Amino acid sequence: MQTLTEIENTLREKPAVMLYFSAPTCNVCHALKPKLVDAIETNFDAVEIVSIDISESPEIASHYSVFAIPTLLVFLDGREFLRKSRHMSVGEVVESIRRPYEIMFS
Repeated sequence: MQTLTEIENTLREKPAVMLYFSAPTCNVCHALKPKLVDAIETNFDAVEIVSIDISESPEIASHYSVFAIPTLLVFLDGREFLRKSRHMSVGEVVESIRRPYEIMFS
């Protein structure tokens, strides 16, 4: 379990970060996460992936205004670039990230 301070440090130190908010009771979260992580690791090797269990860290979810799960936040250069909640496809997420990621890391 990470603290808010650790997550904020990661956002400052890493150029690309994905925060994945879920909970143990969320079946969609558990089905989506391995596919999403695999796609991100395959296509965007510089992205740091941080998983946040909102049942253990509700203050972190609150800090980032996450009120539904699963929620995915992608930060590029410390700024929120993409926010997806509930209904998302892996392909949609990958395509949303591809162009800015290629510009940053080419």
